[in-house]
Amino acid sequence: MRATQVVIDLAALRHNLARARAAAPGSRILAAIKANGYGHGMLRVARALEQADGFGVACLAEAIQLREAGVNQPIVLLEGFFGADELEAIARHRFIPAIHNAAQLEQLEQAHLSQPLPVWLKVDSGMHRLGFPLAQAQEAWQRLDACSNVAEVVGCMTHLANADNLDDCFTADQIAAFHLHTSGLPGQRSIANSAALLGWPDSHAEWVRPGIMLYGVSPLLGGRGEQHDLRPVMTLRSELIAVKHLKRGDAVGYGGAFVCPEDMTVGVVAAGYGDGYPRHVANGVPVLVKGQRVPLVGRVSMDMLTVDLRGQPAAHPGDPVVLWGEGLPVEEIAEHAGTIPYELLCRVMPRVDAVENGA
Repeated sequence: MRATQVVIDLAALRHNLARARAAAPGSRILAAIKANGYGHGMLRVARALEQADGFGVACLAEAIQLREAGVNQPIVLLEGFFGADELEAIARHRFIPAIHNAAQLEQLEQAHLSQPLPVWLKVDSGMHRLGFPLAQAQEAWQRLDACSNVAEVVGCMTHLANADNLDDCFTADQIAAFHLHTSGLPGQRSIANSAALLGWPDSHAEWVRPGIMLYGVSPLLGGRGEQHDLRPVMTLRSELIAVKHLKRGDAVGYGGAFVCPEDMTVGVVAAGYGDGYPRHVANGVPVLVKGQRVPLVGRVSMDMLTVDLRGQPAAHPGDPVVLWGEGLPVEEIAEHAGTIPYELLCRVMPRVDAVENGA
């Protein structure tokens, strides 16, 4: 078995759910577990988050996988349905699609279903991705309410574009516009993603939809999970598989991207881009060896990367390595990689074994 593993801390996951509840005590929690639970394993996450009031997924296939595994909470299809052929299965399983465009509405009106289904109406309050335009929200709600295939219009939802930036007033504008154009419509409201849940209390409404914060990651620009008492759920770990004693002028790795400035010790870690670690990070990215930071040197290769052990002269093969997670925030590695934590968590490759803690 390769040394590279992801450790999934289920106790941390439950702790983060409790933090979401504490931040929005008057709201119900629709936990976003799409994209394989943000890379953490969708079924594993759903079972650990059994106290969530419902789950949000991207598509019918994800929802069916949850139902077949015995998950009984309400499941919302955040992108609705992709064709009329999905509607019967959605109705049969009592999934709740978000209806966000005229084509979906027409297909729903024309379908012949064995039973009606509950729906959310999705409104575009300014992100301009999914949702009916604000001016069409009232008409869309009325058509859904009149549709024989709709058992209930649960309410109206929207998505915030800039909530991660607490200095951007556009979020307040979106919230105000959403309330203005859905005023008077019955049902519940859902506005807040993780960033809004923590940073914009006016967005909380009846349902909040935490995603990235459940996995211990700050949803705010430049933030760290620990600033919000969030605990990292995923730790990507490996070990040293070799220690090289090199001379000044020796080049390390493909292309000789790092040249030893002096006689020094370099460690080889059994992890690379074939495991999901970002290939394009530069020299100096921190890695933990035996709990202490050392800088990455040379190019990341498919199965290995190399680190400067001058600060860890006693290191030897078999010593534990953390690439991100406990003790090394994934937010920090994402910044070095020029990306976001979401991508790093979701791109861990299937060959990396997962180990659960805190069951």
